[in-house]
Amino acid sequence: MEHNTHERLLIIDFGSQVTQLIARRLRELNVYCEIHPYQNVTDAFLADFAPKAVILSGGPDSVTREGSPRAPDSLFGMGIPVLGICYGQQTMMTQLGGKVVSGEGTAEFGRAFVTPQGKLQLLDGWFATDKEQVWMSHGDHVSEIAPGFVVYGTSPNAPYAITADVARNFYAVQFHPEVHHTPNGAKLYENFVRLAGFSGDWTMGAYREQAIAAIREQVGDSHVICALSGGVDSSVAAALIHEAVGDQLTCVFVDHGLLRLNEAEEVVGMFRDHMNLHVIHAEEQDLFLGELEGQSDPETKRKIIGKLFIDVFQKYANGIDGAKFLAQGTLYPDVIESVSFSGGPSVTIKSHHNVGGLPEKMGLKLVEPLRELFKDEVRALGRELGLPASFIGRHPFPGPGLAIRCPGEITRAKLDILRKADAVYIDQIRKHGLYDDIWQAFVAILPVRTVGVMGDGRTYDYACALRAVTSVDGMTADYYPFSHEFLGETATRIINEVPGINRVTYDITSKPPGTIEWE
Repeated sequence: MEHNTHERLLIIDFGSQVTQLIARRLRELNVYCEIHPYQNVTDAFLADFAPKAVILSGGPDSVTREGSPRAPDSLFGMGIPVLGICYGQQTMMTQLGGKVVSGEGTAEFGRAFVTPQGKLQLLDGWFATDKEQVWMSHGDHVSEIAPGFVVYGTSPNAPYAITADVARNFYAVQFHPEVHHTPNGAKLYENFVRLAGFSGDWTMGAYREQAIAAIREQVGDSHVICALSGGVDSSVAAALIHEAVGDQLTCVFVDHGLLRLNEAEEVVGMFRDHMNLHVIHAEEQDLFLGELEGQSDPETKRKIIGKLFIDVFQKYANGIDGAKFLAQGTLYPDVIESVSFSGGPSVTIKSHHNVGGLPEKMGLKLVEPLRELFKDEVRALGRELGLPASFIGRHPFPGPGLAIRCPGEITRAKLDILRKADAVYIDQIRKHGLYDDIWQAFVAILPVRTVGVMGDGRTYDYACALRAVTSVDGMTADYYPFSHEFLGETATRIINEVPGINRVTYDITSKPPGTIEWE
């Protein structure tokens, strides 16, 4: 989708692990930005993209190495504001006439404190005290600043921690303002986009209008099919495409028998009855559970489910006349990850996308209306489209469903027990007002039985584990610190209300070393 109507900021990526966080900070300020690998940013690209400002990211290389990454020299003659971060500062200094050194005494990793060396608009709201906490991660440092630059902040191992050439609107910092370990970092980005003259025209209302126009132009009078999982991404994509082309959209909801309690009814009911979408409810529980019978290896279970899903989706899609497009809920992080830092862009859609492999097989073209959005922006768009809060704020749910929350062999009886226990657990979390504080919460039914006593009788039933984690992006996670009172109350409810469980445990493993899901 072209964004010529929006003010645009370009982030040139030199390979930092946290470049996406820069984009997140800018999007939160209603500034549209895109991340592109440095080797793709040519003079012609810059002229075509026409950014209002540019940020140079950090990176793992050393500018002292021959052949190390550089920004296009033409960037510094465009008359636009430029901000260099860490490696971005170092290549900026090197290219503009300064010097960077490596070796003993140049490294600085972790928390550091910068002290001010004069007033600078970029730092408005900083230095309420005599120092500001930042996060450093550099092995080299600037030893001589480029002509025209002035020092505005120093740290113990970075004598040029903050520098600027105000006349040319060039700014450079050695630390990472995008990470939460730089507590006031967001303010620095806010100041930069204000100095660059951004009006903050990137809103979900504006995106909605532009996306609808783009979908109509792409699809024309053809038919679109969408694999609807009930998750946030596919739900928002379906709602947006339906608003654009109405009855030209058909959604296929594959019910594999591994969903949570009442999930199929809720998803199909919302889209079919309340949003007037054409939804095919593919009830294929017997097929999936039959193929999974006797299987206990987690990878085998995943592969069976993935293959069957594609087969079933294709079966129903083949019955839809005039279908030329497949809708997917691809997000911007997926797009970024599909671009090789060392080898340029890749056209391969990753296999974990909704129905990887189907477009080529079926001769369909992709419609990906969310491919420029982060997860939080998708939620905001969902609210803009009027989707219920209960759908927009849902915790992530894996494609294989309850299969990977049921270690060992899967049976219908175990799945029924698991559904009921999970429903009680989530109900408890909601009743205590904790749902939105938790990234993901679920119950896993364990492949062991334990002896218990209920009333005057002996029981020999399953044990289950409660799991709840906090996270920013799912890459790392920590367990949620429930009170003992909450855990005790929840365990009592599960044991009393769910026949088949007589023991409840709480999983306090972080990620790493564990994973969020059990399989």
